[in-house]
Amino acid sequence: MRKVWPTRFAGRGKRLGALALALLLAGCFGDQTSVLPASMSGDGEIAPRISPVQRASDQEHQRLLAAFGGEYRAPRTKAALDDIVQRLAKTSDGQIGAYEITILNSPAVNAFALPNGRLYVTRGLLALANDTSEIASVLAHEIGHVTAQHAVQRAEKEAESALVNQVVSQVLKDPNQSAAVQAGSKLSLARFSRQQEFEADKISVTSLARAGYDPYGASRFLNTLGRNTAFRNSGQQQQSAEDKRLDMLATHPQTPERIAAVTAAARQIAAPGLGEHDAGRWLTAIDGLAYGDDPRDGVVRGRRYVNSSLRISFSAPDGFSLEAAQDMVIGVSANGAQALRFDSVTLKPDQTLESYVAAGWIEGVETTGIEKIEMGGQPAVIAHGKGTDWTFRLAAVHFGDRVYRFILAARGAGDPERPMRSIVESFRTLTSAEAQTARPLRIRIVNAAPGDTVASMAERMPEQDRPAELFQLLNGFDRAAALTPGQRYKVIGE
Repeated sequence: MRKVWPTRFAGRGKRLGALALALLLAGCFGDQTSVLPASMSGDGEIAPRISPVQRASDQEHQRLLAAFGGEYRAPRTKAALDDIVQRLAKTSDGQIGAYEITILNSPAVNAFALPNGRLYVTRGLLALANDTSEIASVLAHEIGHVTAQHAVQRAEKEAESALVNQVVSQVLKDPNQSAAVQAGSKLSLARFSRQQEFEADKISVTSLARAGYDPYGASRFLNTLGRNTAFRNSGQQQQSAEDKRLDMLATHPQTPERIAAVTAAARQIAAPGLGEHDAGRWLTAIDGLAYGDDPRDGVVRGRRYVNSSLRISFSAPDGFSLEAAQDMVIGVSANGAQALRFDSVTLKPDQTLESYVAAGWIEGVETTGIEKIEMGGQPAVIAHGKGTDWTFRLAAVHFGDRVYRFILAARGAGDPERPMRSIVESFRTLTSAEAQTARPLRIRIVNAAPGDTVASMAERMPEQDRPAELFQLLNGFDRAAALTPGQRYKVIGE
């Protein structure tokens, strides 16, 4: 399971903080500057100096690839993006040279730009766009960051912030004053980035119109981003105090503010209806694009989790929803009274499974009633745990060189015994052939037949959570909209 940075373009809300707390378990781009001296080549000539910006961009490029699952190769999609970027680049101010775009293999909704013209979009973001003007608005926004030299400005601010932190840690030696200074520094950075985002939005609308695209594509896509955030967060518990603090320091303005700003900018250019917004071309470009989690990192199929690399699978109890997160899987019951966490660790050479569980891997939780069992034919143990406000049922199974851990927590007087037993019974190790069947879901473009409705389209996506709502979200229309026979729509399938 790969580590994923917090999304920045979409400003996606944090969904897992409350659950992690319940279980008692412990910018679009960044820039770094450095000075590289000139070097001598073999024949004595001075080799070209690598600029600090280029060096930093190369480092950030590798970090982005590592954090977002590597590059996703989709030649047809990439060709469509290249065409859009070329059109935008010809009309943008402060052209730096050639732009290069990379599709990141991540279901997260995000986009980035580096100061040397490298642009990045996740496949999760590509799935939300419904025409060429909408995806062009994202690329124009990122190009706007480059041409406005936001990378240089951000680097200066980050250097200033680093200096402040160094002074605080080495000179002040006062924890209270140190925290206040660091918080002030972070707030300054947040306000600065906020201004950058509005400026990049304004640049994007102008660039869209100059390149012949519908300038209202920006507001439509931002509206979809807002709906996507609401869809992903619906049914989740209230954010923790820590999540709220991080939201206040988020680098992007709230989506309604951005929608209002780009809509006003578009109205100054033209009335709605002008400019290219080619839905057919874009839908053709993304037909077959992978959707959701990469099977190598583990995928959620309804209540079932399958990881083809680890060759394991299990199912959450009835009424639970699952989400693959950073190095773990998190689940929550419909009423929020029970929470599930799955992750893995490596045992020390002198540790047994029983001694590891008896030592207690959750701080502040007393472990009792350890019982040896089998899970999917593998040695395992199950135990009870008791915290201040939560009752726990713990399970650990030894498979290969890893120990896979399950924590099921119930609030108050709730008893997690039966739900944990259902998880234990569902745990399976997969054969090589079974692991290979965990194929990625894909975006499929289908024509609506006479009589097709949102409900009938949703039936084509049985493994998706709230398929009717997801279908409407992916296709950019509200619940009252009727399908047009012969028109093409996005569905999710193998």
